[in-house]
Amino acid sequence: MVQKKGPRELQPEWVASLTGGKAHEGAAVAHDLHWDSRKVAPGVAFFALPGAKTHGREFGLQALEAGAAFVVTDLAHPGAVQVEKPERALLAIGRALRDRFGGTVLAVGGSSGKTTTKECLAQGLGWPAPEGNLNNAPGLARFFLHLEEGEGAVVELGIDRLLEMAELTYLARPDFAVLTSLGEEHLEGLGNLENVIREESWLLQVSALRLSSIQAAEVVRLPNLKTYGIGAGDFRAENLELGLNASRFHFEGHPVGLPYPGVGPVMGALAALAATRMLDKPLADTIERLAALRLPPGRMQRLQLGGVDFIHDAYNSNPLSFRAGMQFLQTQPGRKWLVLGRMAELGEEALKHHLEAARLAAAISPNLIFVGPFAQQQAAEAGGSAVETVEEAAELLARSAVPGDLVYLKASRSVGLERLLELWPREEA
Repeated sequence: MVQKKGPRELQPEWVASLTGGKAHEGAAVAHDLHWDSRKVAPGVAFFALPGAKTHGREFGLQALEAGAAFVVTDLAHPGAVQVEKPERALLAIGRALRDRFGGTVLAVGGSSGKTTTKECLAQGLGWPAPEGNLNNAPGLARFFLHLEEGEGAVVELGIDRLLEMAELTYLARPDFAVLTSLGEEHLEGLGNLENVIREESWLLQVSALRLSSIQAAEVVRLPNLKTYGIGAGDFRAENLELGLNASRFHFEGHPVGLPYPGVGPVMGALAALAATRMLDKPLADTIERLAALRLPPGRMQRLQLGGVDFIHDAYNSNPLSFRAGMQFLQTQPGRKWLVLGRMAELGEEALKHHLEAARLAAAISPNLIFVGPFAQQQAAEAGGSAVETVEEAAELLARSAVPGDLVYLKASRSVGLERLLELWPREEA
């Protein structure tokens, strides 16, 4: 069984009965769960899941040696809860953990802006949410294991393969769905834009309360779908002002201020305000909380180093989020530098999207530094400089940027473009 009050525990017999498995000798009560054997500590249940390169079953005994209470695996050995498919067992356990929560579960999906919107919703509503972007089945199951009873909770659902949204919505069983946007993403696993739209929009179909951006609503036709947007939709941001330090707008006549620049935080805050109205919660409380919003690093994060302003927006990148970044930069005065790395997982259409991004960037500024495998083609298309590494980009930028310049960093997380900030001189020359 799972305790509902006090320390959360997973009984191996309960896990076995729920999943049609068998608890072997040596399996003990767990108070946490994890799927990364390197993060297993005493008392943790280790889920031996299949991975891209290796299967977690290879690390089951290592997890037990590290103190794991038991291992959910398809192998039979002491300390195991043996199941046919550990990944399916995880979904069943996650769903059972979610079902014990009596509050409203609000789930966020979409092609970009999910984590920012999740944070705006959670902080604006005053509800708990997973830290960072723990948006897959293991992360959600762990979140629900530790979730205390309350009015509501916010989760993020991230997909990169077909049918994954169906799995995640089964686990999370959302009462309220928010769809941020629809565009090309994870095409190596999802295939094409049509599949992206079908997979992401499934979140709306399985939820009673439905909210989406006006951009997503253009291609999703569902009854009782409420929309939000800048100057349009059922819930609107009016009189938008985008600055380097803050963003301001009006919502239903009320002034709203955010301590972040950019379109993404505005759209996230607008989703939170719309949800507040749909849930019939006090609007003033949400506005007050959003004024103190705190986002994870790498999402429109402003830093000033040596008199140069940086916007670190390189936690992730795809064509949709890239266009949002260009929309923000277009509003900013002064000389701008754009350091742009690879947008990952775009499959066979990767070059096309990178060339389009280069053209959009050239319309903002001639001061362009492209990093990575498409850099040469992008520079040939739009001008600017091409380099292979982040270190080369940092060196080139350090020779060129001067105090008062604005530098925008955008790339997928795998590029590690934030290293440029670590390499930047901390004192003015």
